[in-house]
Amino acid sequence: MSELATAPRPSVATTASPPPPAGAESPIGPDTPAISAWPDTEQLYRRLADLVAQPMRPIRPDAMSKVLRWFDAHCQGSKQLAERACAVIPGGVQHNLSFNHPFPLAMSRADGPYLTDVDGNRYIDFLQAGGPTLLGSNPAAVREPVKALLDHCGPVTGLLHEYEVKLAELVCRHMPGVEMIRLLGSGTEAVMGAVRLARTVTRRQRVIKIGGAYHGWSDQLVYGMRLPKTGRMEATGIPRGATAHTQECLPNDPEALRRLLRWNRLRGGTAAVILEPLGPESGTRPVHRNFNAQVRALCDEFGALLIFDEVVTGFRAGMGGAQGYFGVTPDLTVLGKCLTGGYPMAGAIGGRRELMMSLVGGIGSTTRRAFVGGTLSANPLTCVAGYHALLETERTHAPAVAGRAGDRLRRGLDEIIQRRGLPYVAYNMGSVVHLQTSGVLLLDTSSLWKLIKVKAEAQRRKHMMEEMGAAYTAHGIVSVAGSRFYTSLADTDAVIDDALHRFDDVFALV
Repeated sequence: MSELATAPRPSVATTASPPPPAGAESPIGPDTPAISAWPDTEQLYRRLADLVAQPMRPIRPDAMSKVLRWFDAHCQGSKQLAERACAVIPGGVQHNLSFNHPFPLAMSRADGPYLTDVDGNRYIDFLQAGGPTLLGSNPAAVREPVKALLDHCGPVTGLLHEYEVKLAELVCRHMPGVEMIRLLGSGTEAVMGAVRLARTVTRRQRVIKIGGAYHGWSDQLVYGMRLPKTGRMEATGIPRGATAHTQECLPNDPEALRRLLRWNRLRGGTAAVILEPLGPESGTRPVHRNFNAQVRALCDEFGALLIFDEVVTGFRAGMGGAQGYFGVTPDLTVLGKCLTGGYPMAGAIGGRRELMMSLVGGIGSTTRRAFVGGTLSANPLTCVAGYHALLETERTHAPAVAGRAGDRLRRGLDEIIQRRGLPYVAYNMGSVVHLQTSGVLLLDTSSLWKLIKVKAEAQRRKHMMEEMGAAYTAHGIVSVAGSRFYTSLADTDAVIDDALHRFDDVFALV
């Protein structure tokens, strides 16, 4: 039993009923979808609106005090490292995912469905490094080929390596919209390159994003992030010229997108529409089932390229990505962390051959091309990891297995929420599971006046979400910002059922 399971923590009787056993479901095979059913978005938005319309239901103050004392009693090693980090790292963390209330936790081991911190506490890992470790953490099927490559080649040569060809071939074989691929260093780099490529090919400048989505932190895309219609709210340090040709449109509003495309046509046209196919922030604002097809049709009508940002959904939504699941083929595909199973320097642009040829490499080319680069792009270490991660993903049907785990987790959360009479909303798209308790990202920010009006409310709801995340952590569950949970191949029925008992303990503190 883990350290956390035996450590003192706020305790209640656990009465959560586990979901039906996996044996009652059909066997998983190569044709099993990673997303078993798309959520009823109309009903879901009504439930989310009800959540936001009523007073918050946070952890009780007395219970929250116990949660915070747990960190002081059991996480002293992490606390000391966090204090040292604050002296040499701005804010004490190098990556936004590292933040944890009341202080960042320092991990020493990642293995399958678990993380272990420097104090020996073990956690069920639903962060999964932000989504890329679909196979679970540190699988031997990927680790051993990486070690072998390091022994005889090392991580980088600066020249062509067979595994960059093998990885490219594998991606092109699986993803419907990818005939050629250019590997880069990250999802952010890939988005930058895709936008540059779209402008090169179309000879247009304007790019429309679906508001609230996250497409990395490049100057031109730090616009309308997380909350739709917030424009340059987070664009500190970014000249206005950098976002002058970036526009946003509310999700699930094809008519508004049509109006914007029509207006742009009068001013020279639109280079591309970029979106997260599940909806902004990995489906935090889920799209209607046919929204991607509607956007595809509008792009065809107005001559704009359609860019799918599949940094999260690439392979997590199936071997063919979200484009395979929805049956909608984008012109360009952005890939990131899922491409290499969590190994670093993971990013790529894929698309039709005639478009991708404008990314031809080399020095001194006289052809019209979109320049991209990166000395460590497509390094042997990254490519061998990506190749074997995708082979193992294919062999084990990992997207569907992780999707079943996500279904089980969501069903169990629904049961606990209903039994305890809580207003919280749980839903999932396969292995991407959302649990909205504060609804902070669902606040109406569709106009400047509404944004100003909800600012104080957003701060309160954000703090509640942070406290919920802390309570999950103190009960042995690591999440994405206290509201999102990625399941993996390593999440067996026993792991999910254990997690549900822990969630039940947390919800008893409300």
